[in-house]
Amino acid sequence: MFTGSIVALVTPMDDKGNVCRASLKKLIDYHVASGTAAIVSVGTTGESATLSHEEHGDVVMLTLELADGRIPVIAGTGANATAEGISLTKRFEHSGVVGCLTVTPYYNRPTQEGLFQHFKAIADSTSLPQMLYNVPSRTGCDMLPETVARLAEIKNIVGIKEATGNLSRVSQLQELVNEEFILVSGDDATALDFMQLGGKGVISVTANVAALEMAELCTLAQQGDFVEARRLNQRLMHLHQTLFCEPNPIPVKWAAKQLGLIANDTLRLPMTPLTAAGQPKVEQALVKAGLR
Repeated sequence: MFTGSIVALVTPMDDKGNVCRASLKKLIDYHVASGTAAIVSVGTTGESATLSHEEHGDVVMLTLELADGRIPVIAGTGANATAEGISLTKRFEHSGVVGCLTVTPYYNRPTQEGLFQHFKAIADSTSLPQMLYNVPSRTGCDMLPETVARLAEIKNIVGIKEATGNLSRVSQLQELVNEEFILVSGDDATALDFMQLGGKGVISVTANVAALEMAELCTLAQQGDFVEARRLNQRLMHLHQTLFCEPNPIPVKWAAKQLGLIANDTLRLPMTPLTAAGQPKVEQALVKAGLR
């Protein structure tokens, strides 16, 4: 449930900005049929920053309902206040989620000790498996391998989504944590290299629109067939990169709408629709990936 192609699922909304149940069900059905290993509900790509605390919990619960046991659901529970992270995590304690993905606190830029105490407090508040999430380009702080190693000693902290794109982190982490601690990529463009170095999968934005391909990529990597995996990854590379031509999830929502996976590409302010300049770039990337 924490390995393979795990989709960082978008949160589909109607034209008024309300969560769209019908599109969410269509997305979940698509991932079940495509062999996606698990869903992360309300992570960064799921627009956690613009959902209220109550909505955040409701979307995770709706995802669980619509998944109906067909695919594991991981709850995004990140917050920049430890108390809020604990509150979100406790809401899902007996919900059916298989674990939580918790991003480093954003904006307030804690010290390494602050990061340790933050994640320790959350882990101590629950029995749910916890996966750390390090993405300094979005949060303004970088959780260093030495801090991850300290946290890895806590029983229910089981792995990390490492999204720096810095491949040297894989070996740095491997030297400091035990073999059971799961390392997954959070950067589609370098995910195959990450897996070849020993990572166990990717929490993917690309999988929102190329679910079958990302599932196959991870399967090939797990089988050690990196020649064929690289052929597939090369076809997807332009898409990996172009889905970040504007801030995530702007491009991927537009792409999902173009492919008929969701009814609207609505986002909440301050996120705005994909620009006229960005649209042909994403369209071209979909074509290069063989999705159009």
